Amino acid sequence: MIPETVILYLFVAASLLAVVANRLRIPYTVALVLGGLLLGTLHLFPTPVLTHDLLFSIFLPGLVFESAYHLSASALWRDRLAIFGLAVPGVLTSIVVTAFVFLWTSRYLPDLAAMTMPLGVALVFGATVAATDPISVVAIFRELQAPQRLTFLVESESLLNDGTAIVFFTLFLAIAMGKPVTASALAVKFLAVVGGGVLIGAIVGWLSSEVIKRVNDGMVEITFTILAAYGSFLVAMQLGYSGVISTVVAGLICGNYGAKRGMAPSVRLAVNTFWEYIGFALNSLVFLLVGLTIRLPDLLRIWPLVIAAYVAITIARGAVIYSMGALLSRSRARMPWSWNFVLIWGGIRGALSMVLVLSLPQHFPFREMLINLVFGVVLLTILIQGLSISPVARALGVLSRRHLPADFEMQRMRLTLAQMGGREVDRLRQEGVLDPQALDALATHYSQESEDAKDRLSKLDIADEDRFRTEFSRLYRRLLTMQKQRLLDARQESLIGHENFERLTADIDAGLLEVETNIDGVIERLLLPDQVAMEKKLP
Repeated sequence: MIPETVILYLFVAASLLAVVANRLRIPYTVALVLGGLLLGTLHLFPTPVLTHDLLFSIFLPGLVFESAYHLSASALWRDRLAIFGLAVPGVLTSIVVTAFVFLWTSRYLPDLAAMTMPLGVALVFGATVAATDPISVVAIFRELQAPQRLTFLVESESLLNDGTAIVFFTLFLAIAMGKPVTASALAVKFLAVVGGGVLIGAIVGWLSSEVIKRVNDGMVEITFTILAAYGSFLVAMQLGYSGVISTVVAGLICGNYGAKRGMAPSVRLAVNTFWEYIGFALNSLVFLLVGLTIRLPDLLRIWPLVIAAYVAITIARGAVIYSMGALLSRSRARMPWSWNFVLIWGGIRGALSMVLVLSLPQHFPFREMLINLVFGVVLLTILIQGLSISPVARALGVLSRRHLPADFEMQRMRLTLAQMGGREVDRLRQEGVLDPQALDALATHYSQESEDAKDRLSKLDIADEDRFRTEFSRLYRRLLTMQKQRLLDARQESLIGHENFERLTADIDAGLLEVETNIDGVIERLLLPDQVAMEKKLP
């Protein structure tokens, strides 16, 4: 374990690096890794390293649960084809392509022992670097107002492919160690490990949610989310199932069922704040440890092979992303082609890959070489892709070059809240059971808040086109969501048959996807007929 004083030093370093990253306008994750490399070089204090037990006992359950807790289950189901395609067959394809491309490129590097590396060892390497870790990319996308669906795809894919990559790593490691494994046995084992993780996570998440529904104590409810996060992970691992998949399922259930059905609004806010901080703290520590664990001199000795490995994983991810994009191009879940390269470039590797390779048995062939290769790949993806993802996305038109002022959203929400407060005061006034003087005072307050927000909004310098585009997008998304909720209510009340329900739900989901991927096309399609009609009426 890490000594207490070292943890304090790491938090101090993380805080200072956060300030530096903000000043230099570089991703926080990149700053943490660079800071870790610098601290490891200076030897200012005993430098801890990432270990399998440290990541799997402390970091991974909390990070996975925090991300899954905030994911929308309905959005996950809506994009299930893309997400599950990338997370299961996509990961397997990436492993195989990485192994073969790496073996092929390494043949042209002179004086390297990798020329005789067995296929089984190369597959283990492919499984080690298959899991993406796009924490910094998600943070960048949120800050720069990237399309919500793209951010969701990156985050949800990483959650699921972490689990599947660990399962494939275990299976390919058994093959490389000489254990007889058939294709059918491999498939059965994979389904058992993943299915068991899903079942354990569902049980733990449901039990925790039911307890949360029956208590009315914020501290107890936060405690049960912690138990769900770490309990689902540890139980699944003890039983030989996927701990990551188990925690993902538990987080989805707690966030989409337990929080919405069992938590008061104030408690839900407290739980969200708690897990957001846990995510920040764990991310800060884990990426600092990534930098502290990497040894640059070891990487420089085999830099040609590191470059070959980096090229191999990039080609493999490109093959997976473009293949999946082609398969989805004729479906409702299609994505703009410009997103494909952003998804490729967003495939950053991180702490999980490093810990997996460190967990290899001491007598595993090419162990030291694999450790340096994985460390080198992680460093290159974080530095190269982490620093360039924003300009690449802008160049492809994925990130909008035009942004509404930050104060626009604040004042618009102030106006919405003030108007909501005023309507509630009017409703209470009609009931006639409260003090009219108190109601008058509150009505005056909310009226003043509303006028103040309107005045501030009117003074903002915003182009009419930008204002219309933003408001139309958010309003249309809101109306589609309301329609979907009404459709669900009608289904529960037996007002619509199953077949018609599925058809209408698919139409609404397609509309939501179109809003996220092609809002300009939606605006043109909805407004153009009206414009044409008006032009015909003109003399």
